[in-house]
Amino acid sequence: MVKLLHMKKPIINNKPPLKPLRKQTRNHSTSAKATLWTYLQKSQLQNRKFRRQHSLGKFIADFYCPAEKSVIELDGGDQFWEPGMERDKGKEDYSDSLGVSVLHFENKWVFEGIDWVLEQIKAKFNHP
Repeated sequence: MVKLLHMKKPIINNKPPLKPLRKQTRNHSTSAKATLWTYLQKSQLQNRKFRRQHSLGKFIADFYCPAEKSVIELDGGDQFWEPGMERDKGKEDYSDSLGVSVLHFENKWVFEGIDWVLEQIKAKFNHP
């Protein structure tokens, strides 16, 4: 008789070694991240729970919605130019391998068009 061994799933979310860094980035977030968090916290956006500074593997996402398997990243303007996009490629590839989608927004969009940002996030939700 063959005995099946139950292998533990590798921890990909919130690895303990990254906890101090997650806490530090949470406590010293940008004003854009703090502002967006006021709209995402406490399941305010279509009853979806978001986590702030959530790690996926070795990467830390600004916001993560487990129900939607979706990451939201807020970046400075340099992230939308070639050097910034190259830095984010590893994070994007890893997220894709987990089936996690990533939405990027420029920090200024939170202040200049929060309603548009929230609509873009909701448009990616699996409905109802």
